[in-house]
Amino acid sequence: MARLAAGNDAALNDIMGRHAKRMFHYLLRALGNEEDAADLAQETFVRVYRNRASFDPKQKFTTWLYAIAGNLVRDRFRWRSRHPLISMDAGSDASQGWDNLPDRNAGPDQALQVQERAAQVKNAIAGLPAELREPLILAVYEGLSQAEIGAVLKCSAKAVENRLYRARLRLRERLSRLL
Repeated sequence: MARLAAGNDAALNDIMGRHAKRMFHYLLRALGNEEDAADLAQETFVRVYRNRASFDPKQKFTTWLYAIAGNLVRDRFRWRSRHPLISMDAGSDASQGWDNLPDRNAGPDQALQVQERAAQVKNAIAGLPAELREPLILAVYEGLSQAEIGAVLKCSAKAVENRLYRARLRLRERLSRLL
């Protein structure tokens, strides 16, 4: 990032090579849509480039990167709420971005069970309010610490801990029949 801020535009390629895959997966889990995730991943790196001069080197880069992406996710959800989209193939659940591949050694009944559980977990997470869903995805899927998540969401680590607790509690309630 220091090279990019100093005017070496090619450094953006290094940043994208290092962070693009994880960023796409984060956005895919947050949005549940591959096209939106790809669009926002590109927009995230565009914003990194545009705001390269304002990056504070004392700050952790990934925290800044996820903060940009998180803001874009919130913007996209606001946009979706104002512009509802009804898909022609609404019944298709093929590319929702959740790791629901069955075990290769499992029988067809077990594979179906795993897929059904994964779909229920995905729906339960998607049903959480954004203030609970975002820290949960950042903690569980992206492996960020509570302090890092707090920096991304602009709140304290204690607030993140509280949100994670409430998110897990709600998921436990919604998924109690599966457990």
